[in-house]
Amino acid sequence: MIPPERIRHLNKNSPKNRKYVLYWMQTAHRAQCNHALEYAVREANALRKPLVVYFGLTGDFPEANARHYTFMLEGLQEVRRTLEGRGIRMTTQNGAPDEGAVRLSRNACSVIVDRGYTRHLRGWREKAAGAMDCPLVQVETDAVVPVEEVSPKEEYAARTIRPKIHKKLQDYLKPLKETPLRKDSLGLRFRSFDIGDIGRALRRLRVDAGVPPVSAYRGGSSHAMKRLDEFLKKKLKNYGADRNDPNLDGVSGMSPYLHYGQISPLQIAMRLRRRKGTGADAFLEELIVRRELSLNFVTYNPDYDRFAGIPEWCRKTLAKHEKDRRDHVYRLPEFESAETHDPYWNAAQREMTLTGKMHGYMRMYWGKKIIEWSETPEEAYRIALHLNNKYELDGRDPNGYAGVAWCFGKHDRPWSERSIFGTVRYMNAGGLRRKFDADAYVKKVNALPQDCPPPLALRPNE
Repeated sequence: MIPPERIRHLNKNSPKNRKYVLYWMQTAHRAQCNHALEYAVREANALRKPLVVYFGLTGDFPEANARHYTFMLEGLQEVRRTLEGRGIRMTTQNGAPDEGAVRLSRNACSVIVDRGYTRHLRGWREKAAGAMDCPLVQVETDAVVPVEEVSPKEEYAARTIRPKIHKKLQDYLKPLKETPLRKDSLGLRFRSFDIGDIGRALRRLRVDAGVPPVSAYRGGSSHAMKRLDEFLKKKLKNYGADRNDPNLDGVSGMSPYLHYGQISPLQIAMRLRRRKGTGADAFLEELIVRRELSLNFVTYNPDYDRFAGIPEWCRKTLAKHEKDRRDHVYRLPEFESAETHDPYWNAAQREMTLTGKMHGYMRMYWGKKIIEWSETPEEAYRIALHLNNKYELDGRDPNGYAGVAWCFGKHDRPWSERSIFGTVRYMNAGGLRRKFDADAYVKKVNALPQDCPPPLALRPNE
């Protein structure tokens, strides 16, 4: 059974007697442990109709570039193959996703869609709901505990949301059964956008080619599972101790796959539920409590991607110290090209630029220093969010928005007052050196290949 708390009817229309049931896949790019997909399968079986899966592909998604699209399309290729193995036709169509969903809904009995949390994704669903004459049913599948079930309001910090999550966690920490489809849709034909050749697809979409794909991460659920298996086997035991040392590679690497919905957080949590020890506890805290705090933030705070979205005390204390003397001031081009005086910050920026990921501990230091070296806190916020969204594979994600906001005091508490930061938490290079061998980190990053491939010289498809 899919918990009813995951299900929300976005309009009041009645089902029609038409050709198929449509699953509009837009956030959860996977064919396993997907509540929206399973709901759609069961709906199709009940109506004795075939199920069609649709993905709307637009080349102008805000702040997305060839790095993001390549990873996403690799995942969608795998989804298509897996769905065909279940007898489900998938059509990928170029254009505004909401408009494509409305167009396909004219032959649909009903439409099911997964939940999106950020403003752009919510907007597509709202517009489509008003334009369809059949039901549009949203099924939440990218949170372990549904957002509104955790809290009806924006939470102050992890300490306030944690008990609310744990109170209901066991109700949702249950496996999702895969239902066989009674009537396949493989005989149905659609005019689909070809994603078989990713380089050609990106050129046709006119995707920003300025940031190339990376070799460190390949998109797709199977690659997510391989990383998860290796993490559980080799890294989980010491995760609590190793995760804050960027020299040890003690993290899971799950965040890009979670961002694109290529793996379910429930699927990961189910693999860990019988594991004991500080490593498992620390990882579940990040996967569930911290991640769902981020979902809470973007759901309830309309300014989640703006300086106005951080708490009033943070804005006031930073404004009070805005005119404080700064030993160094940099602008976006200098930050982006890693041309500051600080070798540790430069290494963090280069790691993100070259690999599509920055170690979590370094990302905190990275954000704090942008505050310290920018002319105003508002400018620092814009720079940090721009760089994070442009280069991180998991950019434009609730975790990313919450992570940048944390650097400015969100989900934190006031500390001792000091220049520039006021009572917002401060970090310095000495703290890095006490935590781990920061110079070894610089050497590690400097040893990475510096010659990125041309933006559209993409990896061959499997």
